[in-house]
This record gives sequence, structure tokens and C-alpha cells, in this order.
Amino acid sequence: MAEYIPIFMFVTVCLVLLAGYPVAFSLAGTALAFASVGALTGFFDPSFLNALPSRLFGIVTNQTLMAVPLFVFMGCMLEKSRVAEGLLESMTRLFGKMRGGLGLSVTLVGMLLAASTGIVGATVVTMGLLSLPTMLKRGYSTSLATGTICATGSLGQIIPPSIALVLLGDVLSTAYQQAQLKMGIFSPKTVSVGDLFVGAIIPGLMLVAAYSIYLMIVAWRNPEAAPGLSDEDIQAYDEGDHGSLLMNLLPPLLLIGAVLGSILAGAATPTEAAGVGAIGALLLAAVKRQLNIETLSETLSNTTKVTCMVFLILIGASVFSLVFRGFGGEELIHELFTSMPGGTFTAVLVVMLVMFLLGFILDFIEITFVIVPMVGPVLLAMGLDPVWLGIMIAVNLQTSFLTPPFGFALFYLRGVAPPEVRTTDIYKGVVPFVMIQLLLLCALAVWPELATWLPEKLYG
Repeated sequence: MAEYIPIFMFVTVCLVLLAGYPVAFSLAGTALAFASVGALTGFFDPSFLNALPSRLFGIVTNQTLMAVPLFVFMGCMLEKSRVAEGLLESMTRLFGKMRGGLGLSVTLVGMLLAASTGIVGATVVTMGLLSLPTMLKRGYSTSLATGTICATGSLGQIIPPSIALVLLGDVLSTAYQQAQLKMGIFSPKTVSVGDLFVGAIIPGLMLVAAYSIYLMIVAWRNPEAAPGLSDEDIQAYDEGDHGSLLMNLLPPLLLIGAVLGSILAGAATPTEAAGVGAIGALLLAAVKRQLNIETLSETLSNTTKVTCMVFLILIGASVFSLVFRGFGGEELIHELFTSMPGGTFTAVLVVMLVMFLLGFILDFIEITFVIVPMVGPVLLAMGLDPVWLGIMIAVNLQTSFLTPPFGFALFYLRGVAPPEVRTTDIYKGVVPFVMIQLLLLCALAVWPELATWLPEKLYG
């Protein structure tokens, strides 16, 4: 009976979350309740909780996690400075006459916005408000328009600098150290956020290329679903005061280049690069004359809310994982995975499937802080590459957030879409993009080098 307590604990916290209680308090409250009952019945050693103060101190002094508020600030400031609006108008003038050109413009702008903000919800909402009315007005199929926006908006999960990769990098670094101790290996090698950023570049670009090819194929086979813009539409864009393509494209590209370039060159840590990005976003807002007290106040307020949410969930998850380990949960998972037929392949498949399903009810923050610390050390001890595992988790969760009927990206777009857009149209539109992402997951499983080659090439 005692060996199944970790399973009961995990099922209980899922039920509490489904009941609608706040995530951080659900995790910590469930853990402390089980610890109290376990201590009274002799199934739990209360001395495990002695490690809690040092864990919490380690969270608030973690230099890697300092990148979170800085990247969030950068994304919020860029959202307020109307970068996406100028980019979309310029790209539309460039590709608008092509069949599917407007969809291609939305995809490319979504990629740049994802790389600039790193926040899925912000990208989906921004692109939904800016491009969905235009696409529908120009005759685009409702399902194609909504599917394109949801898919490109979710690129913030995998395109660096992504908040998800920052959090995954920190958690996987700890899991990798624990795995090495399990294997009796004392190697100085670690996995960093920078490794995940570099590892995500090729899969991210592959997704963007696949989305673009799909849009071009649809436009070729069904021109009515993705028509080109008329000369009058293009002329209207040309006559507007939207600035040149170079002036709209260059600032965000320079900002992305400064952030990623400093990391790739080894000139800055991800935290230091996040500081560069935050300052760059401020300068970009000032250049666009969008920097004022109101904008700065809203940006700081949103940054504080998101940062507090992240750290509060992390604290709750730390309490949960500590109690879970005290009940022998880690040993239970290890025995379960090692006894599975098919070995490592089956273990990875089960973990990915569970994470995919949990993505319907939990955000990536909760999954990263709760599930990854449970399964990460066990999987890495089985010989998996930590960079490959991190990219697989990120793409898997991105696919989950896009999958009907519970995908978070679908809810974000539903909240800003016009009333005439049916929910079934959104669901229908994202299905081809979900299939593309599943194909990418299969490609990563067959060829891990897609995620590991570039980090090995750069860092050896």
C-alpha cells in the first residue's frame, strides 16, 4: 500500500487542479496534507522537510531564473511598442500579391514576434487582433486563417529566446546532475539554457519552413482559400504611413541578433543576454515613440504578475517534489520505467504521451516544474541526451497547446476572434499544423542530431 502513495498524491493534485484551485497552492497544499497524514501514520519521515528552506533559498537566488523577468519585460515592452503591426504591414506589401502571400506574411511575422517575445499567449493574441480581421476581409478561408495564427503564435514555445526553454534549461540542469550521481559519474559537463536555445534553432526553423510550404500548397490547390491581394489593396498599404520594410524589419532583427548572438558567441550568459534584450526593447519603444509613463507602468505591472506567478508555482512545485520524493516516488518511477518492455523507447513514449495529455489541463510552467523533475533524472540516467530531451518536451508541449479541443492557443484566439468565427473552424484549421508538429516530433526521435548537432558543433 505504501509504495502506491506517490501515485495517489499525483492523482489528488490533478483532481484539485481540475476543481479550479490555484496551481501553486494546490501543489504545496496537497503535498503538505499528504506529508502530515504520512508523518502521523509512519509512512513519511518529517526530516525530509528540513531541506525545504535551502531549496526555497536556492530558487530565489538562482541566477538562471533571473532571465525570466527580463525576457518577460522584453516581450511585454515589444508588445506595447507595436512592432508586430509595422512588420505585418511591410510583409504584406512584400508578399501580398502572391497566392497565400498574406498567410506567409503572418507566418514570418509570427516567427519574428515569437523570437522577440517568447510568450505564446502574447503572440497568439497580438496576431489574432492584427491579422485575423485582415485575412477574413481579403477572402481567406476561416479555418486556414485561424489555424495559421494559432500555429505561428505557438512558435513562442520553441523559437529562442523562449521562456519555456529558460525554465526547462534550469530544471534539466538539476535533473542531469541527479542522473550523473545515480550513474556514479562525476563529470563537469552540464546542460545550460544556452544549449537549449542553440538546439531549438534547427527544429524551430524546420517548423516555420513546413508551415510556409503547407500554406503555399493550399494556395496552389485551392486559390479561393488563400487569394492574393488586389492592386487596390497593395496600393492602400503603399499609401499608408507604415514606414519601409527595412525600417520595420531591422530593429527587431537587431534585437534578436543581439540576444541570441551574444549567447551563441559565448559573450554573455542567457541572463546577461536577457538584460541586453530588455534594454534593447526599451530603446526600440523609444525609437518608435511608444515609450511613456503609461506604457512603462503597464509593462512593469505585467512583468511583475508573470514573474510572481512563475516563482510561486516553482515554490509550490518544490514542496510537492520534495514530499513526493520522501514517499519514494522517484524510486517508483525508476522501477516502472526500467521494467517496461521496450526499455528507453517505451519510457520516452509514455512520458511524452502523459505530458501531451497533461498539456490540456496544465500550462508549460506547471509541467516543467512538476513533471520534469520527476521523470527527468530517471530518463537521463537511461542515457538520453539532455538537450534532445528538452527540445522533445518543448515541441511536445507546443503540439499539446495547439491540439483540439483543449489547446491553450485555441482558447487565446477564441477570446479575440470575431463572433462570426466558429470554434469548429478554429479546431479544423489547426489539425494540419498539429500533424506537421507530430511529424517533427517523429523526425527528432529518429534523428536526434536535429537538436544536438548545432550545440555540439558550437560548444564541442
